[in-house]
Amino acid sequence: MILVTGGAGYIGSHTVDALRTSGFEPVIFDNLSTGHRDFVRNNKFVEGDLSKPEDLQRVFESHAIEGVLHFAGKALVPESHRKPELYYETNVTGGLNLLTAMKNAGVKTIIFSSTCATYGIPAAVPIDEATPQRPINPYGETKLAFEKALRWFHESYGINYLALRYFNAAGADARHAVGEDHHPETHLIPLVLDAAMGRRPDVQILGTDYPTPDGTGVRDYIHVSDLADAHVVGLRALMSGAVESQAINLGTGNGYSVRQVVDAARQTTGVDFKVTEAGRREGDPPVLVASVDRAKRVLGWKAELSSLHEIMASAWNWHRQRFGRPQVHRRETE
Repeated sequence: MILVTGGAGYIGSHTVDALRTSGFEPVIFDNLSTGHRDFVRNNKFVEGDLSKPEDLQRVFESHAIEGVLHFAGKALVPESHRKPELYYETNVTGGLNLLTAMKNAGVKTIIFSSTCATYGIPAAVPIDEATPQRPINPYGETKLAFEKALRWFHESYGINYLALRYFNAAGADARHAVGEDHHPETHLIPLVLDAAMGRRPDVQILGTDYPTPDGTGVRDYIHVSDLADAHVVGLRALMSGAVESQAINLGTGNGYSVRQVVDAARQTTGVDFKVTEAGRREGDPPVLVASVDRAKRVLGWKAELSSLHEIMASAWNWHRQRFGRPQVHRRETE
């Protein structure tokens, strides 16, 4: 069995499906603070919290856990500035509780959901894994702290790990009725689709004076199904001893600006929704684009579903399934 912390969340639930398809038996561990009970579906589920060692002890004692996929954690950059203590409590202290429970149970394999936010503002793009990690927000800082803990638990207790540093997860797998539904929503693609649905009055472009071709931030968007696949590939490789413990970027190597994403959403939805402009959001680097050479070399993996068109179309299909018909006037697409 594979324990999936945060398995009722967006990326975790997609990965649970990928595990089942690949012959693994997942066990979801989630406190449902940001996850969705309907994303659990027919999978084994233990409601518990990383802050409670007794919850973790219970799940390891009651299930024959062979490995862990660790998604649970706080992940909102603005909130991390307002309440850094929450991020240290969950992402660091909660993570240490998990590692301690693994050590006590003799479980030696963990795949960690890390982030490109550990790099901060990189000196060069694309960003490879040797880029100095200088986070500029508490979210990235706490993810980096857990990466460092992984190294020492590996050295001291033989716990093998992969720290998978995501770039921007997006899209949806409509076959499994799972997509992005965060509260509050801070991710660009669901925000623009909310505007297209009439669920919000507009979408804001936060920062138009970045040193980029059109002045807006540039990000590397990766389809969530590609991310899920990478976790299964990484888990098999780590459990078989085919790879050593290390960090690996997960992205596409291509970047799209906020304005490009807005244009793609208009084209996909056929809705000419309102766009407003505002100042930069604290802690946002101008450009984050991955070097994906290590993922190809070490895991034999690359993104297959992550064109902006595929991401936007899949997200839009799921959005309409989840929230109903658009409530705004549609225009004819060309």
